Amino acid sequence: MKQRIIVPPIKCQGIKTKLVPLIRHLLPENLEGKWIEPFMGSGVVAFNIQPQRALLADTNPHLINFYQAISNGTITHHSTREYLQREGALLLESEGEHYYLVRERFNQYGDPLDFLFLNRSCFNGLIRFNKRGEFNVPFCHKPNRFMKAYITKISNQVRNISEIIELYKYEFRCQEFSHTLQDATDKDLIYCDPPYIGRHTDYYSKWGESDEELLSNLLSITSNKFILSTWHSNKYRRNDYIDKYWAQFFLRLHEHYYHVGARENNRNSIIEALITNYKAPESERTSTHSGRQLSITAG
Repeated sequence: MKQRIIVPPIKCQGIKTKLVPLIRHLLPENLEGKWIEPFMGSGVVAFNIQPQRALLADTNPHLINFYQAISNGTITHHSTREYLQREGALLLESEGEHYYLVRERFNQYGDPLDFLFLNRSCFNGLIRFNKRGEFNVPFCHKPNRFMKAYITKISNQVRNISEIIELYKYEFRCQEFSHTLQDATDKDLIYCDPPYIGRHTDYYSKWGESDEELLSNLLSITSNKFILSTWHSNKYRRNDYIDKYWAQFFLRLHEHYYHVGARENNRNSIIEALITNYKAPESERTSTHSGRQLSITAG
C-alpha cells in the first residue's frame, strides 16, 4: 500500500488525513470483500487505502454528485482547471462578490464544480447547509484565492482521484448509513467516520444520541469487521458516549493537533479514538504517524 498521503479535492473539517497511516495499520492482512464507508466525507481514507472494490456513501448529495461526476468523466482535471481559471478571474474582478453569485447558483442548480469552488473559497473550508438544504458558509475574504499554483494543486487532486477511480471498482451512493450497512456482505470491511457526537457539527444532517445508539446497535450485530473513528477527549472534556456505546470493543487512542482559524490560541490537541470489533495483529500496533499514540485497550 502507498505511504504517500493522497489529498482529495473536497476539504472537510475533521478530515482523516493525519489518521490514514494509523487506520492502515489496523487493517486485516487480506481484504477479500468490499471496503464500505457509510460516511464518506472527503473520501480521504478510501482513496489512500485503495481497496479493489468499495461502496462509498454519504447523506450529502453534493459530495456524491461530485465524485460520481469524476467517475463518469463529467469532471476531469482539465475541466476543473478551466472552470477555476474562469470563475477565479471573476471572483478577483468582483473583489469577492462573485462568490455569493456562485453560492446562489449552486443552491438553485447544484452544479458539482460550483460545489468545489465554494468549498475551496468559503470561510475555513466549511461544508455547512441550513435547514432548507442550502449552502450558507460565507466567503473567506480572499478575492485572489484561485491563483495559478492553487488551481494547479486542485486540478492535480482531481486527476489523482480520477486515476484511482479508473483503476478500481468504486460505487458512490447517497443514502442513510443504516441502508449502507445493510448492503454489507460476507468478508466486507466497514469503516465508519460519523459526525462527532457532542461536538458542534452542522455538516449536512444532524447527529444525536439516537443516531449514535443506532450505529452502535447495527455494528454490534454485524458479522463484518469494522473500524470506527470518533473523538475521545480534549483538554476541556471527554466523550462519555464511548463508555456508553463502544466499551465492549477494542480501542486505540491517538493524539494530534488541529486548528480552526488563523490564531495560534485556536490550536489545540485532540485525542482521537479508533474502535474495532477485532484485535489487530501485534505487529500492527505501532503507528508510523507523527502524532502520539496513547494506549490500546479492549472492552
